[in-house]
Amino acid sequence: MSRPQRGTLRDVRKGNRSVVLWTLYFADELSRHDLAQLTGLSAATVSNVIGDLITDGIVVETGSVDSDGGRPRIMLKVDPSYGYVVGVGVGETRVRVELYDLAMEERARKEFALDPSHHEPAVVARHILDGLQAVLSDAGATESEVLGMGLGVPGVAEQGSDLLIHARAFGWDGVPLGALLREGTSLPIFADNGVKTTGQAELWFGAGKGAQHLVMTFIGTGAGASIINGGVTYRGTASGAGEWGHTKIVLDGRPCRCGGQGCLEAYIGAEAILAGAGRDLGGDDEESVFAELLADPLARPALDEAVRCLGAGLANLINLFNPERIILGGWAGSLLGRRFLPEIRAAAARYALPLPFSQASIELGRLGAEAVALGAATLVVEDFLLRSHAVRPAGRVTPPTPTPTPEPAGHAPV
Repeated sequence: MSRPQRGTLRDVRKGNRSVVLWTLYFADELSRHDLAQLTGLSAATVSNVIGDLITDGIVVETGSVDSDGGRPRIMLKVDPSYGYVVGVGVGETRVRVELYDLAMEERARKEFALDPSHHEPAVVARHILDGLQAVLSDAGATESEVLGMGLGVPGVAEQGSDLLIHARAFGWDGVPLGALLREGTSLPIFADNGVKTTGQAELWFGAGKGAQHLVMTFIGTGAGASIINGGVTYRGTASGAGEWGHTKIVLDGRPCRCGGQGCLEAYIGAEAILAGAGRDLGGDDEESVFAELLADPLARPALDEAVRCLGAGLANLINLFNPERIILGGWAGSLLGRRFLPEIRAAAARYALPLPFSQASIELGRLGAEAVALGAATLVVEDFLLRSHAVRPAGRVTPPTPTPTPEPAGHAPV
């Protein structure tokens, strides 16, 4: 018989701690008895874990409730004031920095406008660092109280000591954003594609709550998607999965800013729709011009084409992934959805296979512009709940968690 590996008992304890902490976090308030039932752990194990979490200041007792014929049960919750998390959304037109407590209540926010034609790495990094200091100052907090900073970025976040970002729309090819940020902060930094952080935010707190299989679509200047299967975000080999906007819908069709032709993005992205309608920004911001376009009856032919193409793109997702929900998000996707959701659903029905279409709902995202930064902040919370190679909780509290083992291009801090 082989000897047990040294450290096995410690790993079990870490796993139990994460199971309890994860379950309690998403249930908001539970008793020790409830936690034992939901996690499948023994009452003694739960009691020991909770004792440690209370001693560490992570969990607090909130009061008592009557039980069936026994002593009142003491209710517990994760203390929102244990620490802060920072979420950053880096978009084509702005950098958004937000500070949250552990209950994901926003404590402070700072935004910086970006020139859509200028996304120099040094400028973006300076906005993030300035925003970090601004939100800390506004909340009266210090870096020592912050658990970490999550980034929702365009393109692919390649994990490593420098956190390399590959964002073709920005002209970034392996930009060491992590190294640039470490010049101004010592916080642990987590990063993922902004569409994926939006998907996680909607899964945890928005239109995807309670779902197991969903696709989060994100339409802004361009288009992308996050595929969530069994509650876990699918990332592919190097976190490059979800480039839905660059699937081809017209062979040798319109040129796309990726350098290809016939991409879906070249038909449904805000930039493409405005160009198809003959609209020039004329110095105005893209979002306001796009909103005006939606209200212009003369633009209806260009918008009808975009709706048909969007429906075909959603039908492809339905046929490929058989999701229970598709969520329309991104600033342009939200505007299109509010104006044309019945037409978008009808177009998807026309091009999708009947059975998987009947099993899917197409809904608008609920979290709005803050979803990228909010989802980025959840990367820090996820690490806090599941750190040290903990096992995923097996209870019935939703939402399910992405796999806790750090992925090569996912959530590892730098």
